[in-house]
Amino acid sequence: MARDLFHDIVRSALEKDGWTITDDPLSIRCGGVDVQIDLGAERLIAAEKAGEKIAVEIKSFASASKISEFHTALGQFINYRFALRTEDPERILYLAVPSLIYNDFFSLPFTQSVVQETKLLLLIYNIETEEIVQWLN
Repeated sequence: MARDLFHDIVRSALEKDGWTITDDPLSIRCGGVDVQIDLGAERLIAAEKAGEKIAVEIKSFASASKISEFHTALGQFINYRFALRTEDPERILYLAVPSLIYNDFFSLPFTQSVVQETKLLLLIYNIETEEIVQWLN
């Protein structure tokens, strides 16, 4: 499985934000199908034994057709979310997208409507600073 162009940037951004990478990639078997989500991470919450658990699918949107990449990313997100709900229900799935793409393509009314309709959770990252800019639930 090929890594996304910005895989290491997102991993670094998560670590800077206090997350511990637990899986790279996160492998899940669900209903006879093996899926690999780019990253699994945990963050302990003070005064709690258990912490937050997330899975992150990373997309660069580097090709000429943003809509084709969006279709692929959305399909993966829906499939991975189903697999996680079945096999690892404590883990929340996020789609990681670069801030430049979020500010451009994800600001379009069509994209915003699809994100809302599908309850797509987004992690927005800055390529240059290797930091998380925003979490959108």
